[in-house]
Parts: sequence; C-alpha cells; structure tokens
Amino acid sequence: MTVGVRHDDLRRRNRALVLTALRAANQRSRTEIANLTGLSNSTISAITSSMIEEGVLVELKGNDNGLARRGRPQVALALNPTLASVVAVTLTLNHVSAVLIDYAGEAVDEEVQDLATQELEGQALIEAVIGCVRRVLTRQRENGYHPSRIALAVQGITSSDSSSMLWSPITPDENTRFAPALAAAFGVPATVENDCNMITVALKWREPARYRKDFFAVMLSDGIGMGLMVKGELFSGTHSSGGEFGHMIHIPDGALCRCGKHGCIEAYAGNYALIRTARGGSEEDVPGAVVSQVEIQKLADAARASDGPERAAFLKAGRAIGFGLGSLFAVFDPAPVAIVGPGALAFDILEQPIRDAIARTAGGKHSAAISFETEPNEMPLIRLGCAMTALTKVDAEIIVPGLTTEKVLKGRKVA
Repeated sequence: MTVGVRHDDLRRRNRALVLTALRAANQRSRTEIANLTGLSNSTISAITSSMIEEGVLVELKGNDNGLARRGRPQVALALNPTLASVVAVTLTLNHVSAVLIDYAGEAVDEEVQDLATQELEGQALIEAVIGCVRRVLTRQRENGYHPSRIALAVQGITSSDSSSMLWSPITPDENTRFAPALAAAFGVPATVENDCNMITVALKWREPARYRKDFFAVMLSDGIGMGLMVKGELFSGTHSSGGEFGHMIHIPDGALCRCGKHGCIEAYAGNYALIRTARGGSEEDVPGAVVSQVEIQKLADAARASDGPERAAFLKAGRAIGFGLGSLFAVFDPAPVAIVGPGALAFDILEQPIRDAIARTAGGKHSAAISFETEPNEMPLIRLGCAMTALTKVDAEIIVPGLTTEKVLKGRKVA
C-alpha cells in the first residue's frame, strides 16, 4: 500500500512538472521539457502520451519552435486551449473589466464597464461585477465556453481566505463578499485577490530569471501598494492580503492619508500627496479626488525643469518610499524591486532620493545589491496574475489522474 501511494505521489509530481514547464511557454518539445524538468525522456514520453489522450495537451506537428535541426523534426507540445477556461476580473476606481481566458492562457473575449464605484454600496458593486462577467460569458456561450474558475483582483485589502474585499479606497463599503456571490451566480469557484499580489504573481511567471524567489513589487499610483515574494511563495497575512506597504508609518502623526490614519507612506508618495505637497497644501488637507496621469506627468515635467515645489514633492515622496523599503530590507535583505504603475514614469526623479533614504537605514548596508526595474502599465500584469492564479488551480486538479473529465472538462469549450 505504501509503495502504491508513493508511486501516485511521484506521478502527480511529474505531471505537475510537465504542466508547469508548458504553462511558462507557449509550446515546448519533449526534449525541452525533459531538460527543464530533469525527468528522463521515457518518463516524459509516458506522461505526455497520457495527457494527450486525456485532452490536456496537443501536438503541434511539423512545428520545430523556429529552430533548424538535423534529422527527425521536433514535435512541439502545447496546452490544449479548449480544455478549460477561466475569467480574470479587475475592479479599480470607476472601472471593472472581465476577460475570458482559455486553458493555454490566451484572451478570448473582454467586457469593460465604467461605473461610479465610490457611489455604490457593496451589493450594488457585487451586482455590477457579476453583470460584467455575465455579459462576456453570454457572448461566448454559443462557442461552448463555460469557465472553471473566476479570479477577481481589487484595489485594497482582501481577506486571507480570498473571499472578501475588506477595505478599499474605491468604495465606502467594507467587507464586501465577492467570492461567494460570484460562485453562486456562475456555479464555479471564485477568489478575491489584492491587485498588487496579482502583479507579483505575474512578474514571477513573466520574468522568472529576475523575479524568482525573493522580490518586491511596489505600485505607485493614487495609492501605494506592494506584493512580496519570499522563497518563491507569495506573502499573505493570516487575516488579510499581507503587504500593505503604503500604510506603513513613515512619520508618526504625520500627513493625513486616504485611509484616515496619519503618517502613512502613501500620505507622502501617493498621487494625491504629490499634488498636495506641490501646491503648498496642508498635511491635514483631505486627500483629493483621483489625479489623472496627465496631471502627474505635468508635475513630473515641472520637477525635471526646475528646483521648485514640484521637485520638492517628488523628493519627499522618494524619501518616504526609500525609508519604507530600507525597513523592509532590514527584515528580508535586499532583493530585486519592480516599480509598477503610473509612478514608474517619474522614477528618474524618484530613484536618487529613494536610494539616499535606503542608504540611511540598516537595510541599506548592502544597497549596492538593490536593483530596480519599472513597469508603467499595471493592468496587463494584474490580469496575468489573475489568469495564472485561476489556471494553476485548474492545473492542480489535472495533476491528479482521473479527475480531468469529472471536474475540469465541465469548464471546457465544447468543439
């Protein structure tokens, strides 16, 4: 009995390695999969043959991945796009979108809607999200798409069980239970995820050479957020979504933050804080409405042009971010940092004050090892993170032989 259990565990592990190798690329040959996974060619042949029979994988005959080889042409393998599908939903201030994604990770259809989120109570917001998902699925129903999972990314703090949005600046309501409502509406599992966590997941999948085991993803926009990967695992808290970098205290009892507290990093580095500082406002001024990217770009151009209040605002923001990162580096050690979102467009102004502040902290002891990369457009990353979160949960069911037809194929596109 023990031997049988161990054999099944080994088989599941090997199937997982194959799926992961193919999930990270559009297509690979059996030889490439063997090299990546460390499994023997005979093991790869047996596993992939079984998964082709199950409909999980497809052969792309005559495709050599663009590489000229002598002898017998390589046959590429790929994930079967028709096996299953998922929906990636993004809810931000005044905007919701739902993207239907096939099993190979390609977008099939998208629904986008503008809505006044700050005027909507929790139930109305839930109904708006459900309506957005329903519209994209209604269009694709005749093509046979029935999603297996739904992943929703939101601005704000989410619960550790991925069921609820606990707090968000986009709405006055708290503890909005999106996941149970989505699950009830569509009859499939649903999760609610923090948007910065989804960015972090996406970076690991998209650029594994840089973002592998330990790194930080910092969102610079109207709000300041962070996702944190530690030892290859996404950091999440026991009660909430974890890394609320923007609401770490920079100066006790300092500037008023959008969260209602005082002295947060966001109260000095968020878009509203930059405008407040540049215009000579009081730190007690209530954070203003959403700041357009055009306005922030003008502020950055003025900061580059002269040593005036605009530059002073960016210097203050950079110091707040830098001291916060330095405190984290004192705990986790320096690691690669991705600066994501509209604020990345002004990173040329922010970088030096960030580095100067880090150098003044215990975490700056190894500051030469700190590297930054920028990604101004966060939306593709958030969607990719949602897609991979949902698809890897589908993969987890496929890893167990025998569950494919029973649990997964109900969400496939029927040919």
